[in-house]
Amino acid sequence: MIGGGLLMLLIVLALAAPIYAGDPVNMDPFKRLQPPSAEMWFGSDNLGRDVFARTIFGARISLMVGLLSAACAALVGLLIGVVAGYSRSFDNVVMRIMDGLMSIPTILLAIALISLTGPGIGILIVAIAIPETPAVARLVRSVVLGVRERPYVEAALCGGARLPKVLWRHILPSTVPALMVQGATVCASAILTEAGLSFLGVGVPPEIPSWGNMIASSRLYLAIAPMTIFAPGICLAVTVLAVNLLGDGLRDLFDPRAKRRR
Repeated sequence: MIGGGLLMLLIVLALAAPIYAGDPVNMDPFKRLQPPSAEMWFGSDNLGRDVFARTIFGARISLMVGLLSAACAALVGLLIGVVAGYSRSFDNVVMRIMDGLMSIPTILLAIALISLTGPGIGILIVAIAIPETPAVARLVRSVVLGVRERPYVEAALCGGARLPKVLWRHILPSTVPALMVQGATVCASAILTEAGLSFLGVGVPPEIPSWGNMIASSRLYLAIAPMTIFAPGICLAVTVLAVNLLGDGLRDLFDPRAKRRR
């Protein structure tokens, strides 16, 4: 699985950053906007900071925000989707609330929440996960609506099986393939949203290296030091591509029909 291997490599490089990447916050005014060299592989930015070190440490922020946002949205969306799909009495009410949340742009909601509480990684994850949850909930609901009418589910209920057991053994496994693909989509979207918010200055605090604030702070120096933008930009694109490939691979892995075709 190419996407999984590439994403795992990025995670390992990000976690091991303190061992080999250097100091991402150390400033040296005498080394401003230096070209790539043996000392600084990607050169330095306008404050004399090592672009390579900042790019590697920035991967930590992007991956953490993306993975945790996707996990939160997937768990909450799974719970809401199962309840709405199986319980007709809650379906209309819950889905109308989800429709209302989907009408709110992710960037605007994130900016509003961060403006109220101040910048931080925790509030950033919550701000990204909230508007992504309705899409997961609607997807899970659609799967549950189809599965609950199947003969083996009705047979299990008629045989005296309790509802929690039916949900756990027959309905939840059917949501896994769609949930995996949607989770990868949410993760990729969260990484891009975090970069966009950091570019606007409302993401993570400025002192924390992030691909978005790296691009924002270096956009005026593109002609002089292009690596200050190309390095985080290429890493951002590669990470999103790896997450999307992982989602496609997981869909094929967990889809029984794909197994039969193989």
